Amino acid sequence: MTDIAWLICAFPLAGFLLLMLFGRRIDEPWAGVLATAAMVASFATSVLVFFGLLNHSSEERRLVVTLFEWLPVGDFSVNAGFLVDPLSVTMALFVTGVGALIHLYAIAYMHGDSDFSKFFCYLNLFAFSMLVLVLGDNLVLTFLGWEGVGICSYLLISFWFTDEANASAGKKAFITNRVGDWGFMLAIFLTFTAVGSVVYTDIFNEAGSLSAVTATAITLLLFVGAAGKSAQIPLYVWLPDAMAGPTPVSALIHAATMVTAGVYLLVRVNPIIAAADGIATDIIAWVGVATALLAAIAAIAQNDIKKVLAYSTISQLGYMILAVGVGAYVAAIFHMVTHAFFKALLFLGSGSVIHAMHHRQDLRRYGGLRKFMPVTAVTFMLGWLAIAGVPPLSGFWSKDEILAYVWDANPVLWGVGFVTAVLTAFYMSRLVFLTFYGSSRYEMSTIAPSEPHSRPAESPWLMLLPMVVLAIAAVSAGGLNLPFSYKLHFLGHWLEPSLFGNETHIGVSTATKVFLAVIAAVGGLMGIVAAAAVYVKKLLSPRTFEWTFAAKAFYFDEIIARFMDGPGRRIFGFAAKFDSVVVDEAVNGVGKTVRVTATGLRRVQTGFVRFYAMLIALGFFALLVWFISQTTLQVDL
Repeated sequence: MTDIAWLICAFPLAGFLLLMLFGRRIDEPWAGVLATAAMVASFATSVLVFFGLLNHSSEERRLVVTLFEWLPVGDFSVNAGFLVDPLSVTMALFVTGVGALIHLYAIAYMHGDSDFSKFFCYLNLFAFSMLVLVLGDNLVLTFLGWEGVGICSYLLISFWFTDEANASAGKKAFITNRVGDWGFMLAIFLTFTAVGSVVYTDIFNEAGSLSAVTATAITLLLFVGAAGKSAQIPLYVWLPDAMAGPTPVSALIHAATMVTAGVYLLVRVNPIIAAADGIATDIIAWVGVATALLAAIAAIAQNDIKKVLAYSTISQLGYMILAVGVGAYVAAIFHMVTHAFFKALLFLGSGSVIHAMHHRQDLRRYGGLRKFMPVTAVTFMLGWLAIAGVPPLSGFWSKDEILAYVWDANPVLWGVGFVTAVLTAFYMSRLVFLTFYGSSRYEMSTIAPSEPHSRPAESPWLMLLPMVVLAIAAVSAGGLNLPFSYKLHFLGHWLEPSLFGNETHIGVSTATKVFLAVIAAVGGLMGIVAAAAVYVKKLLSPRTFEWTFAAKAFYFDEIIARFMDGPGRRIFGFAAKFDSVVVDEAVNGVGKTVRVTATGLRRVQTGFVRFYAMLIALGFFALLVWFISQTTLQVDL
């Protein structure tokens, strides 16, 4: 069944092509039904491939399905092929599974939009690009999918482009990700130079022979690419603004799939990271934990419900990058999977609230919504408890596993990660209490009292069903890798063939693990209790925690804007002038020299035979004189 892996990508590609060609003729909701059916078929194929791979022994769970020769250039050749192994299949399962649920949700959410079919056309194209990224058997094919999700991100974030803010957010995401793409491209070039191939199987075989300097350079360049896609400092600035897109876009691209591409890439090349110097992994770990902490602080003071979730996503991605930095690859993927469930759930829940509140997103205008939206409230709260790290929900197990590995690697990193976990519980509790508890404040919003259906109401079943399924997953997904026994490390056993023994072996005792788990659970509960004291019991003023610099995300955007408009503009102007005056003139000078020389030589070509005969005679006599002079010189010697 592994031979049908190509169908995983083929179904969303077929959906995209059909909607692109016939989308205007397909009425709502059938365009959404077609796109959703394509994702369901892709998910079903992923399940079949999973069981097919499961039938192989652990050592044989790495297969390449080659479709055709893609780039033949002399001795260099790149195939269009898929690497079917536990890591790629795990990614395909949750990308297609969560993607299918979000497609279903979007049918109701986008109801009445004039570009309904175009929206689903873009969604299917995004799904195809993401699946190419995770299934590609070489770096070039991965980069093709990488760029595909980049362009789809631009199209979907700025989908409502008539609003200037949305159009600017799309451009910001596109340009920021190009910085990361620069690092990825250089890494591909350096890998080919060092290994002689861009195919993953070749890289895996040759990684051990790389020098530490080369492996470190490749690792850090790949990390630049990962920082762009997975929104790490300093390239995280695009993701909060990306919330301008429709909520299904936020759930699909900026919670469950695209932003995890950087983490996936680093885990995929774990043999190169293993050959790199320790400075590379230290940089990865510290950037990850710093991103997690700063984004958590920023989330505390946000009033836009989707902005809170956006900074939360950045923070959780920081956790995953931190796990990669300490060699906890299984923990990184474990948290990626659980995060896909509870964060997609939270985004869809926020979309349900926004839908009920007539597209108002200010938390200060919510309150008491659980009595109007009971299903949304219950499912959202399950997602909240999962991300807050409350046992036995999934987020507790995956986050606790990361913190255990971090404690073993560096207690200082653990301390920062623990503080971040407490802050996560606090800001997510703040969001829940302001939205679903307290007095109803929707009358204070800009909704006119006389407007029909102005009272909040529960969302339609097409929106609720995906939320219920994701809530079940958010509760139960922790069972994938329970810590009680080695036999319960199902995800760890499954991923072993993709990690080549490079997973760090944790050295802490069982008693220490239990102690750390208790501390993590208590920390999460402390965050919830503190938020309840501020936002439910009103024991403290919210201003105590909602700092201005946090609301402005440490003024990082403003700093970048001022730099770009000041020194940056002068630097770029100088670079442009240097290019036009020095580089262009050098190139043009070569051309002028050739033209002048050719013009002079052209005069020799008179077209008269007698002139050519004279030149031949002169040449003959010149050669004769030269030979005679050389002969005379040798006789004298």
